[in-house]
Amino acid sequence: MVDNRYATALVISCVLSVLATVYLSVAVGTQHWYQYTSPPVRGEANISELRSLHDEFMEGEFDEKTYSDTLFRLNGTIGLWWRCVLVPSHTHWYKESGMYNLISSHKLSHHGFPQNNLLIQSMVLSGHDLCFFLFLNFSSVSDPKMVMKCVSFTLTQQFTPKYKEPGNHNSGEDMLRTYLWRCQFLLPLISLGLVVLAGLIGFCACLCHSLTPTLGIGMLHLLAGLCTLATVCCYLAGMDLLHRVSVLPDKVDGSLGWSLYLALISSPLHMMAAALLVWAARSHSQNYYRMTAYRVA
Repeated sequence: MVDNRYATALVISCVLSVLATVYLSVAVGTQHWYQYTSPPVRGEANISELRSLHDEFMEGEFDEKTYSDTLFRLNGTIGLWWRCVLVPSHTHWYKESGMYNLISSHKLSHHGFPQNNLLIQSMVLSGHDLCFFLFLNFSSVSDPKMVMKCVSFTLTQQFTPKYKEPGNHNSGEDMLRTYLWRCQFLLPLISLGLVVLAGLIGFCACLCHSLTPTLGIGMLHLLAGLCTLATVCCYLAGMDLLHRVSVLPDKVDGSLGWSLYLALISSPLHMMAAALLVWAARSHSQNYYRMTAYRVA
């Protein structure tokens, strides 16, 4: 028979374990680990450059420098398995006479943008009539409709080596960044696997009405919490090293996202669940031996 104290500890540890697992699963599956805030887009040259970066980001070959530069310039976010950029949903990127335009003047009335937030510049195209181009300021439009376009990291891309100079394959492999990147996506999978294994053992223990495996289940949760904490540390170290070898554009700010905080919260939850499980196992074991000794005496 299980003492009420042990039963309460087991129930609380189960709740903590479920919460931690849900938090970690959401963190792994979302992209908001690190996010960049880019300055407003002004000028046709910038628009042409950003359009090129966007196309290369969505459809081009995988290259660390290419996607990093795009994240810097287009309010990007990056997670363990996703990289995303934020672009206006009403922006129509198209090419005409060698120039990239956002939207022509005859469509202004259909969108209702306030005139004081737009920079409208008239330009004469060779062989074309006078046309107005709308240069959209991504951050200052009063009611912009933005969409996030994401590209996932494939398993092959996750194992792609990092270089001392991003984009320069002749600069030599950066072993530290390479293995930090690999650890940051492998460790959370190991953590989730340990929790699933602990859950299966706990389910079997419940069917057998035994508290014997509780200590092992607690140790599995402890290892899961340590793996999650190591994931966050590897990610932060990797981003810091990336920013040291990359040149961030002016006025680009980076900040930690809520996905990283979810992973950070899940680590102590797993550890608290482990502590309760270990305490219940040890206390129950001591009481069992005392009761056995009393009966023998």
